[in-house]
Amino acid sequence: MTEQANSEGPLPERIARAITLAGPIPLSQFMGAANTHYYATRDPLGTRGDFTTAPEISQMFGELVGLALADLWDRADRPDCHYVELGPGRGTLASDALRAMRSAGLAPPVHFVENSPMLRAEQAKAVPHAEWSLDLVGIPDDKPLLVVANEFFDALPIRQLVKTQQGWRERLVACQDTLFLPVIGNTIFDPIIPQQFRDAPDGSILETSPPSVAILRALAARLLEQGGAAIVIDYGYAGPAIGDTLQAVRGHAYVNPFEDPGEADLTAHVDFGTLIEAARVEGLEAYGPVSQGAWLRDLGIEPRAEALTRTAPDRAADVAAARDRLIGDDAMGELFKVVALTTPGWPIPAGFAE
Repeated sequence: MTEQANSEGPLPERIARAITLAGPIPLSQFMGAANTHYYATRDPLGTRGDFTTAPEISQMFGELVGLALADLWDRADRPDCHYVELGPGRGTLASDALRAMRSAGLAPPVHFVENSPMLRAEQAKAVPHAEWSLDLVGIPDDKPLLVVANEFFDALPIRQLVKTQQGWRERLVACQDTLFLPVIGNTIFDPIIPQQFRDAPDGSILETSPPSVAILRALAARLLEQGGAAIVIDYGYAGPAIGDTLQAVRGHAYVNPFEDPGEADLTAHVDFGTLIEAARVEGLEAYGPVSQGAWLRDLGIEPRAEALTRTAPDRAADVAAARDRLIGDDAMGELFKVVALTTPGWPIPAGFAE
C-alpha cells in the first residue's frame, strides 16, 4: 500500500477499506503505509516533533562519524568518492560530518536517499549542495561510496511470526470500523522458522524485515562494484532472536502502534545479525555490532567534549549531558549498535579493531 491522493480520504479510512475488501493485511503492509504517510507529512524531529536522534543531541556525534570516514578514506589511499546518507533526517549529521571531513582534507559530493518532501527541504538548508534520490538506484555509480545510515533500518517494515498451538503463523492487522487490532493468520510458516526457534513457547514472536535485507543487498552490490564502506547505526540486537519490538512514538512518548496509523513513528529493533550475514553472503567484509557508547569512546568523544567545554565553559553542563546521553549504558550507549561494512581490501574502520 502506497500513499494515495488526499481526495481518497484519510489514511485510516483507506487502510480500513483495503482490509474490508481483501481481509486482514500483514503487519508489514500496515507499517509501510503508516510510515510512508507519517514521514511525507511532517518534520518528526526535535522538541516540537516526536523523537530526537543522536545528531540532534550534539554536534559531537556527526563530527565523529565524519572523522571516522575521513580516517578510513585516508587509509584507503584517499580515493575520489561520494558521501551518501540513507534517511538523513534534517541533514544535521551530514552537516557536522562534512565539516569534520573538510578539516581532514575530504570534501566529497553529497547524495541523500530521502522520500519525504518536508525533510528534503530541511536537508537542503543544512547541506545546500546535496543531491537526492528516492532509493539506491539513483545514487552515483562512478566512484567509491562512503555511506551512513543512522536510524534508517529501524523504520523499515517488519513481519511478525507468532508461535501458536497450531504452529507458526503471521501476525496480521484487522479492523472494526477504523479501530485496528492484531490478529493471527492461517498460513503456515513453520518451514521457514530457524531450527533453534521452532519449539519456542506459544506466544513467542519472531520478527523479520525483508525490505531491510533487500536494501542491504542492493547496497552491497554497489559497494562491491564501486568500492567503499558503510556505517550503520541503530537500536537493535545481534539476532535473530525471539521478541516483540514493534513500537510507536508520538510526542516523545510511547503510544499504541495500531492507533491512528500515520500519526506516530512506527519502528522495530534492528536484527544486526541478519544484516551482517546478508552482507557477508553478498561478499562484503562486516564488523560489529559494537555498542554506540564503546564506538564513540574509541573515536574520541570524551576528548572532543573536553575541547568543546574549553571553548565554551558556560556550556559545560550541556556538553556533559549530551555526551552522557550518547554513550551512557542507561541511555543510548548500550541500546544503539554500530556495524561497519566494507569492500574487500578496504581498511578496517576505526572503532572495530579486532
